[in-house]
Amino acid sequence: MKTSNFILRRVRFMPDTLEPGVLYVSEQYRTAQHLCACGCGAKIRTPLGSTEWTFTDTAGGPTLSPSIGNWQQACQSHYLIKGGRVRWVGKWTEKQIRAGRRQEHKRRQAYYDALYPPGILQRIRRWLKSLFRRWNT
Repeated sequence: MKTSNFILRRVRFMPDTLEPGVLYVSEQYRTAQHLCACGCGAKIRTPLGSTEWTFTDTAGGPTLSPSIGNWQQACQSHYLIKGGRVRWVGKWTEKQIRAGRRQEHKRRQAYYDALYPPGILQRIRRWLKSLFRRWNT
């Protein structure tokens, strides 16, 4: 059965059994977990942090962003949890999934580069890797 709303349950450790419609958040361990909103029963784990998902507790309910794309699950569900409500987003093609993963990688790389600027050898290595990636796609 599809879930249309989520409530927040703050936990230290994730429970073995999850309830539908509950977003479990462990701020201490910077992770969130819930059952897939489509009702398939898959446990969805989302790490929380500057380069991962962000969590906010709003008056309407929990918000988790960016969207949750369950590309490794059989259901391939794609949705947002915003203000406790599920908003369904269209299924992505394989090409869109690959592009999304590349964007995630770039976002993480930019974040860590800002924290720890790469030296000249690291920049040359990345440049060479990007050239090989272009030839293989």
